[in-house]
Amino acid sequence: MENLIKDIDIIAPEEAQACDFKTTEEENTGKSKKLYIESYGCQMNFSDSEIVASIMKENGFDTTSDYEQADVIFLNTCSIREKAEQTVRKRLNQFNTVKKNKPELTIGVLGCMAERLKEKLLEEEKIVDVVVGPDAYRDLPNLVSSAEDGNKGINTFLSREETYADISPVRLNSNGVSAFISIMRGCDNMCSFCVVPFTRGRERSRDPHSIVKEAKELFENGYREVTLLGQNVDSYKWSPEENNKARLNKKEENVSEVVNFARLLEMVAQVSPLLRVRFSTSHPKDITDEVLFTIKKYGNICKYIHLPVQSGNSRVLELMNRTYDREWYLDRVRAIREILGIECGISSDMIAGFCTETEEEHQDTLTLMDIVKYDFSYMFYYSERPGTLAAKKYKDDIPLLTKKRRLAEIIEKQATLSLERNQLDLGKIQEILIEGTSKRSENQLKGRNSANKVVIIPNKGYKKGDYVKVRIMECSAATLFGEVIS
Repeated sequence: MENLIKDIDIIAPEEAQACDFKTTEEENTGKSKKLYIESYGCQMNFSDSEIVASIMKENGFDTTSDYEQADVIFLNTCSIREKAEQTVRKRLNQFNTVKKNKPELTIGVLGCMAERLKEKLLEEEKIVDVVVGPDAYRDLPNLVSSAEDGNKGINTFLSREETYADISPVRLNSNGVSAFISIMRGCDNMCSFCVVPFTRGRERSRDPHSIVKEAKELFENGYREVTLLGQNVDSYKWSPEENNKARLNKKEENVSEVVNFARLLEMVAQVSPLLRVRFSTSHPKDITDEVLFTIKKYGNICKYIHLPVQSGNSRVLELMNRTYDREWYLDRVRAIREILGIECGISSDMIAGFCTETEEEHQDTLTLMDIVKYDFSYMFYYSERPGTLAAKKYKDDIPLLTKKRRLAEIIEKQATLSLERNQLDLGKIQEILIEGTSKRSENQLKGRNSANKVVIIPNKGYKKGDYVKVRIMECSAATLFGEVIS
């Protein structure tokens, strides 16, 4: 059981998981300085790193995949789990070893950890030169320049307007097929276990026309799939009156309309039927039938919804301040199945061992999993984060061994459900979007179906970005295997 906990904290298609860690790739355009970025945590962090790379590129930096060759090193950090912060601290120590022999090197911490720890990183521990929060990336060139002159810098101001809508991201670690588009920033939900509202600030939605413009540019550059990102995409809402500081092109059509998430989905789907549209993440309290019917209306909006539940017990959900109960959540799942069908993929987040959780309440999570039958899930045991409502109000009273045992049971349950769900696909014909060769063999190609499952097929010469009809022949709990239908 200990090995299970150590080696597996999520069950998802092996090549479709949200990554915990990414580094920059090499880019040589003749600029005088080199930037190295490591990104940790959620997809929003990876999207932010692309914005940072774009800002730095405009100020004389190419990217490098070798931190020892860099003039500037940024760690774009996550504070969701204690493990992520520990990893970042270890990396900072490694980078400071390099700096001993290269004193001109500038080291910066960006993102949620920067926002949470602020001066502690800069003044007390003295392990970084620059500390910048998620809303202050435009100030990075000035802060780096100041650091090069020997002055440490900090900017963790949280904005009510910043969306970086006018910045064209540099696509880092891109497969040339799929790309992220950030549609909103911040979060107004105050889940008691979560630091995001304190590190990313209040919700603000990006001008929809800038989103559509970015999607069009990506499609014209060969991309065939976009994922619309936000801490809670369902609460996206934009209007000229409420967003009067947005940069508007007055020649655009419909600039006077109020745009909610369902309407935005439709606008992006209409860019081209050959552009797949995904989104993440949905909050159960906000996902509407209007969104579900919009997904049903457009064949290029993928039939997959990430719908974090966190717990299957209503009392625990109330302690988590999730603002829904077990029945509300199951009602939303029923709506998804009724409107989008059994083939729609559903994934989730789950926390084992939240404060005061009883054994019976843990069993409620397992029974809810049996009812929903998730395709895959991201699963963790509770890690108290300083500054959160839970840390202030509740005692972290579940023993670590109990947390780990409950998490192992959730993981085991999900493995069974993932295999069961994948077996339903056997014999079915599905359309997949080719993303490249399989990690295991050049003789295989990998693609993804509408439900966000990785499908492996023989390499018959198809290219990245091709749509291919396949029949599913075999499966594991993590992956589908198919043959091409002529």
